[in-house]
Amino acid sequence: MIPGSSADATHFDNLISTVNQQYNEHHSLLRVTVGVNNQISYSGNYSTKDKHPFVTIGFENSQDGYSNIKKQAAWLNIAFKDLKNKYHFNNFNIFGHSNGGLIWTYYLENYFKKSPININRMMTVGTPYNLESSDKDHTQMLKDLISQRQNIPTEMTYYSIAGTKHYEDDGIVPLSSVSAGKYIYEDQIKNYTLVVLTGSNAEHSDMLANYQFITLFHQYFIKNTLQKNSSQ
Repeated sequence: MIPGSSADATHFDNLISTVNQQYNEHHSLLRVTVGVNNQISYSGNYSTKDKHPFVTIGFENSQDGYSNIKKQAAWLNIAFKDLKNKYHFNNFNIFGHSNGGLIWTYYLENYFKKSPININRMMTVGTPYNLESSDKDHTQMLKDLISQRQNIPTEMTYYSIAGTKHYEDDGIVPLSSVSAGKYIYEDQIKNYTLVVLTGSNAEHSDMLANYQFITLFHQYFIKNTLQKNSSQ
């Protein structure tokens, strides 16, 4: 799990705590922070007995901007390799809030093709694939992500979640910017679904506390994976 700009590896603590309490589950949580000098620090715990442990990855430089997103994707690659060597997992799900989804996308296109590990599903919330531009004017970032889309693993399922304040944006990110992810993922992966949430806590910074989102997060990001694992 990767947070958005100006957030750290503790960003999802409340969400995971809510899921554990609401569904009477006991998911472990490991936090990873990558420094600008490529050094990695850990906190929390990762239980090898946990069928769905959470790992959150934050960056010392968590600032906004396309140039920083590229750097953060490179730091993600360093963290991912270290996690793989320490815990020897062979499949995983990925989650990103806001720019976290951009970091994941850039990582998948530029680094992940060298990894033998399988991605089951991806979920993002309020990811601005076209930044704050309209759908008609593609930013350089969106053009770059479209041009490298063929590197994204084809077997994954992706749920892109958008919130709306006035049926146009979530107070920060335009709905059209979130939906621009279709130019990258549609017809490239097994399943791509855009979900639009409205009502209470549907604004950008509040989405992780939205009851509709928490239901979707548990159903499609956790429960389905647990059922798949138990059937193997």
